[in-house]
Amino acid sequence: MATLKRGELAKRTGVTSETIRYYEKQGLLQAERDKNGYRLFDAHSVERLRFIQRAQNIGFSLKEIAELLTLEIARDQHTCEEVKAITEAKQSEIRQKIQELQRMYEALALMNNRCCGGNHSAEHCTILTALADTESQGESFYEHAHSH
Repeated sequence: MATLKRGELAKRTGVTSETIRYYEKQGLLQAERDKNGYRLFDAHSVERLRFIQRAQNIGFSLKEIAELLTLEIARDQHTCEEVKAITEAKQSEIRQKIQELQRMYEALALMNNRCCGGNHSAEHCTILTALADTESQGESFYEHAHSH
């Protein structure tokens, strides 16, 4: 079986050698050492690294990727239901983040709409006033902006 040094694996996958080293420390990639001490990766490492990249691109953490890799390696011992549960949980997490980002966006839009944006002193700036309002410490900016 063909083996690759870390630099060769990096070139084939477009990932830096440092990233490969990090993944190795995290247990996502395994390498053997040759007689000269070089780390050698097998041909499956290319596909494994691409799997990691694709999973990261859609929002999975390295911990979640490790779990997915465990399922991927032993596909015959797991069900689609197990895999789908992981992706559904990630989808729900992303949906919550989108909702929070939407609230943040709306709060900023409201503050920006209330500010004249002129070149006069910011002494009475509505944005700074909203951010500095000590009465709204427990509120989100969105809730605060809507209450005033």
